[in-house]
Amino acid sequence: MERKNYALIPAYQPDEKLIQLCRRLTEESYTVIVVDDGSGPAYAPIFQAADSFVTLLTHPENKGKGAALKTGMNYIAGIGGADDFVVTADADGQHRPEDIAKTLLAAGENPSALTLGSRAFTGKVLLKSRMGNAITRNVFALLAHRRVRDTQTGLRAFSCQMIPFLLSVQGERYEYEMNVLLACARQNVPIREVPIETVYIDGNASSHFRPFQDAWRIYREIFAFAASSFVGFLVDYGLFSALAALMGNGLLPLCNILARLVSASVNYTINRRYVFRDQGRVSRSAPRYALLALGILCANTLILMLLVDALHLNRYVAKLTTELILFVVSWAVQKFGVFSRQSPQP
Repeated sequence: MERKNYALIPAYQPDEKLIQLCRRLTEESYTVIVVDDGSGPAYAPIFQAADSFVTLLTHPENKGKGAALKTGMNYIAGIGGADDFVVTADADGQHRPEDIAKTLLAAGENPSALTLGSRAFTGKVLLKSRMGNAITRNVFALLAHRRVRDTQTGLRAFSCQMIPFLLSVQGERYEYEMNVLLACARQNVPIREVPIETVYIDGNASSHFRPFQDAWRIYREIFAFAASSFVGFLVDYGLFSALAALMGNGLLPLCNILARLVSASVNYTINRRYVFRDQGRVSRSAPRYALLALGILCANTLILMLLVDALHLNRYVAKLTTELILFVVSWAVQKFGVFSRQSPQP
């Protein structure tokens, strides 16, 4: 059976560029799926014009880009074959048909990978777009320990076999695409990038990205983890300080161990329930967290004693410095090891 290529386009309040893109893709033998994400009656003529040559799916109200992508993938999962491929593109004309074809071709050569059409952000690029991508690129590199040049691209291609994995990723709005990259890192799914043109039309006026609300959605897990770590730090630091004042420097390791045991229990409970929203059994995540806590405790104590005994740093300043050093390590291990969701492999 001949392989089918599906083009999935989530659309919210689009203009004529959606019709132009759909017509071009249809002419090039793509099966085009458009998801109207609650655009409203004013945009019905645009979708009606496209409906004659695409499959149109509709949300009665706006649910977000992630939800629209999932609606489209659920539909494709019901009709697509194991050897078929999907490419997602934005409705605003920023993804050229030739770049869509290039990304899909690369995906066909690497069916086990998620393939990104990555912009170089050269030439005349909006400052907010350049800065936004730079921030997310570096945050992703820090947390996932791998580099992706364009974390915000909506041009992505993958095998239909990857759809169950992608549907398992949390997120309904713009945060979904970042969550997909983090899930790929967590599940060791390869991420491949192919260069595409950086296209901004009319100063990117058609974008519905809301800088503050949607940035919060993208980074809220990181912020929540930071808040949880701060609570754990307050418990740890307060108990350590009280015990150190009572016992003195001679029993500093014991003070640190006791404080860490209490704060680790608090931190585990908060992270499991509220940060990573882990639905698995405690019997699965608790041993992993205990192993992490033991490793962090050993590292914490060694660094603390090095700073106090070798560098003669004030014990309270040394404790604060140690916690800051181990913060990122703890997040990464909990995200990708302790509370990682066991998603289906593509």
